[in-house]
Amino acid sequence: MSINRNVLTLDEFTIQQLRMFPNATGELSALLRDIGLASKRINVEVSKAGLLDILGEAGTTNVQGEDVLKLDLYSNNQMMGVLRHGISCAGVASEEMDDIVVFDDEVSNNSKYVVMFDPLDGSGNFDINVSIGTIFGVYRRLSKPGTPCTKEDFLQPGVRLVAAGYVIYGSSTMLVYATRRGVNGFTLDTAIGEYCLSHPDIKCPRNGKIYSLNHGNFFQYSQGVRDYVTACQQKDKSTGGPYTERYVGSMVSDMHRNLIKGGIFMYPATVAKPEGKLRLMYECNPFSFIMEVAGGRATDGKNRILNIQPTELHQRSPLFIGSADMVKEAESFL
Repeated sequence: MSINRNVLTLDEFTIQQLRMFPNATGELSALLRDIGLASKRINVEVSKAGLLDILGEAGTTNVQGEDVLKLDLYSNNQMMGVLRHGISCAGVASEEMDDIVVFDDEVSNNSKYVVMFDPLDGSGNFDINVSIGTIFGVYRRLSKPGTPCTKEDFLQPGVRLVAAGYVIYGSSTMLVYATRRGVNGFTLDTAIGEYCLSHPDIKCPRNGKIYSLNHGNFFQYSQGVRDYVTACQQKDKSTGGPYTERYVGSMVSDMHRNLIKGGIFMYPATVAKPEGKLRLMYECNPFSFIMEVAGGRATDGKNRILNIQPTELHQRSPLFIGSADMVKEAESFL
């Protein structure tokens, strides 16, 4: 069997990028490879979870009051364990944990970065075989190197993200990550156990014909949101007809499709949840960073998501994100 050596693995790609910056320490590259390792471990369990005692609830709730699934706990432990044993992370914050975890040892205290992650987004759909994923964001710490990281290192606006990405566990497993240099996607080759570059320099189309939201909440949305959704359904033939609604209910799946094909994903505030439901730090910020680097746009309806100064780890926010022209059109209704 011949191997195409023009296809770079994740390790090869990050090393190649590192060579472009003579003064780079390689810490961020190592951190991304650590996250890749954790996701491969999660992927193994996701792919066979129906055969193991890993489905179902763990009997606890997270800080948001939601039931924690066994697979959530497993994924959280894998992410935290790999990052703790690496050399590039001073501490982590997870959607599944109430507070930050500081890796208070000599190596970790000298690390430049902290990581925030949702270990298994969409896990509520797992038992019906819907694609789910891991979301992460990397920040350069503000506290003094050589000392333990602090909560202030995590409470930074998304505009200060150094890197962000997601892993989608679907018909194939993909890791997509963004730095300020661009967005690149890697598909897991299970034959060799390596992520291989499959989607270089991803650009989100400026327009699309897909809108994604939970239409069941239509009458819970503001009048502006309802007007925009109605407009999406009534596009005239000069624009190619009405938009198509595609809503998986797994954010990683919806975002991945819209990033590649173009579209808008919306999770507006409702009467029941006026602050929105999605977590600013674990979902909105990472995806907004990825989308903006790819040429897209993200807002809470009034403000650019990445400019929002967080005040708490588990802060929520409405979200309108996707193709730049589609988000601008939505903003005109809001």
